[in-house]
Amino acid sequence: MKAKEIFEIGLQYHHYANTAYPLTPNSYKEFKVKNQTEYVDFLKRDWHKSDKLSLYVHIPFCKVRCKFCEYVVLEGTDLNTEDLYVSLLLKEIEMYKTILHGKKIVGYDLGGGTPTKLSIKNIEKITNALVDSFDFEKDVVFSIETTPVIAANEFQKLVAIYKLGYHRISMGIQTVSERLLNDLGREGTTQIYEKAVQNIRLAGFEKFNIDLMYGFLHQNDEDFENTLKYAIALKPDYITLYRNRYKGTKLEGEAGGVSLFKIIRQYRLAYSILIKNGYKANVGKNTFSKIEGDYGTSDYLTKRVIDGVPYVGMGLGAQSFGNDYLAYNSGAANKQLVKYKQQIDSQQIPIQDLYCLDIQESIAKMVSVAFYFGFVDLIAFEKRFNVSFVAHFKEEVDFVLQENLMVISEGRLILTNRGADYINGIIPLFYSERSKAELLELHKKSKILSTGETEFLKAYHMNEFERPSVATDTVVLVPENKSQEKQFSVVLIKRGEHPYMNDWALPGGFVKRNETVEMAAYRELKDETGISDFTLSQLHVFSEPKRDPRGWIISCSFWGIGNLDQQNLQFGDDAIDVQLFKIELTSTDLLRYILTLSHKEIKLTAVIEKVKNDNNILHYKVVESNGIAFDHAKILMIALERAAKHRG
Repeated sequence: MKAKEIFEIGLQYHHYANTAYPLTPNSYKEFKVKNQTEYVDFLKRDWHKSDKLSLYVHIPFCKVRCKFCEYVVLEGTDLNTEDLYVSLLLKEIEMYKTILHGKKIVGYDLGGGTPTKLSIKNIEKITNALVDSFDFEKDVVFSIETTPVIAANEFQKLVAIYKLGYHRISMGIQTVSERLLNDLGREGTTQIYEKAVQNIRLAGFEKFNIDLMYGFLHQNDEDFENTLKYAIALKPDYITLYRNRYKGTKLEGEAGGVSLFKIIRQYRLAYSILIKNGYKANVGKNTFSKIEGDYGTSDYLTKRVIDGVPYVGMGLGAQSFGNDYLAYNSGAANKQLVKYKQQIDSQQIPIQDLYCLDIQESIAKMVSVAFYFGFVDLIAFEKRFNVSFVAHFKEEVDFVLQENLMVISEGRLILTNRGADYINGIIPLFYSERSKAELLELHKKSKILSTGETEFLKAYHMNEFERPSVATDTVVLVPENKSQEKQFSVVLIKRGEHPYMNDWALPGGFVKRNETVEMAAYRELKDETGISDFTLSQLHVFSEPKRDPRGWIISCSFWGIGNLDQQNLQFGDDAIDVQLFKIELTSTDLLRYILTLSHKEIKLTAVIEKVKNDNNILHYKVVESNGIAFDHAKILMIALERAAKHRG
């Protein structure tokens, strides 16, 4: 498959094409090690290849499972269950003691779930067992997660945790919108957040991170901006942005209603606000840091993302990624404790599935997660896999460089501002060939695109906008050649936003405050197609009340004729592609026309009739449209009519 094809599929399937790899639980069936009695010997052989690794220990307990959560979580457990779980976890740690003997531990996270839901006695047991069993590098910073409610109400627990060596702490606020908190099944108030931060600082933590989330269907930009500004006012050392990924969550049905453009817009908003307030991150990175030279992430994640350091996950449903394998602990599929307990009680290592990967899959796994930081470290990649990244992905690297999506600088392949917008198309470029094919099949079967507009319109509230809204649409006609001045091509963009997401449209958009419609037309043309220095004239005003499914939107359209080079077109803003389409117009009779727009294998059609309106005046009506958004076939017809008169 060509790089451009994979890029476009990734953008359309953006809720699934992200740093989480592989795509589905069934992706690795062919690599599965079927005989569980071989697991320990397999692990010993694999870890013999490494001299260092990171550890992740999973605590699966939460008061309530949030609707956006995709992880292994047990709700409403009692102290007896937590004590039982810790006793099982200690036995798993003991099992890995021999397997990982002599290896340096360069990163460690105690995550969840909510690890601070455990008693301090249980946290101490886990910590002591790890320190006694493994060889930690001296400068490793232990990292732990908490919730605002626990941090606000259990100060002494925070003090004890800090004394145990956990000097980095992360707290999830996610949002301060009360409406959204209720929708997501979370509790939180500004009073709780402020008390939590006060306690965290008093306990001694100088590496404090706040997690925020974006990309929810019912989260508008104002909600998100208010959350950002509030989080900044709490003065954490780091702020991490998590996009809601939907897959495997209670909100999965809403995924199609969230367009790629909304994701792009909200990340841009966050990046701008955070940078202005002294937080630093290269564009495309999720974690922003106020500490100079500090990535802001835990040692576990930093070493995993940049250097591709392998890691072992312990606990219910935890994931491990070794040199040549990927494994999921028991509970990863059913999110239940029974099988995990049975295996440990039987003195079996509690792995549900273990996959022996080929080098292509190991590479894809490492590179996918590297985009959490917005770059791939070429030196670290070559060190791990003994192959040049640029040589291994020649076509893909050429594509991202030519399209100004990434640049190579100081030994890294780094996202540009444009690349950060379209990261979900970039990541799958570096999948294995089999996973690219799987993405294509998932895309074909997906219901997201067909149901997405319905979900989008449910959450779209016209009363939040001034009525009527004013927009511009622009027809850019390009003569086919000098000898056929009446034969044209037209510039169309592929929409990355609902409604009509993934259909083709004329460049355009809403008029902003304090700008004229002419200014808006030129701005949108440049933002969506890269075209500037092009002369436009007003064409017509389109004001039918039902021309746009979002509500009453009036379009003041513009047009122009000029020569353009296809190579100079560059999509941007809420467009995910831009192309020149050849125009063919035929008529079945004097009042009925068939409009065909073609670009390579893409063919768009519309049937248009001339009918009389209530005032007995003839006007164009779109009877049928296939792939052409809104009433843009009608707008194009009027432009062609004007062009014919213009050229005599």
